[in-house]
Amino acid sequence: MIKTETIEKKYDEAADCPISASIDVIGGKWKPIIIWLLMNETQRFGELHRSIPGVALKVLSRHLKELEADGIIIRKAYPEVPPRVEYSLSDKGRSLDAIMKQLAQWSRDNIVK
Repeated sequence: MIKTETIEKKYDEAADCPISASIDVIGGKWKPIIIWLLMNETQRFGELHRSIPGVALKVLSRHLKELEADGIIIRKAYPEVPPRVEYSLSDKGRSLDAIMKQLAQWSRDNIVK
């Protein structure tokens, strides 16, 4: 019988962990909430701001720009007066659906009681 040995990778730095790249894109205080809200429907900036009590306009704007730059959300601006901008999840953002639902369930099971 051949004995196989499992070698567990040791990470020299936290940045070497494969989860770090994901957390860089979707982590933080507000980004998961933004993604969660956009899972259900396209929303305008003001709708998002009203749905997230406590987030500053500047912070919301910055996070939306970062999520757009990372390909998680799509920003659609309409040439109207006053300007109308809508945010929705991209296909890449939609691929987070199962993960977000699992995190929500884990939270319900283990934290929110």
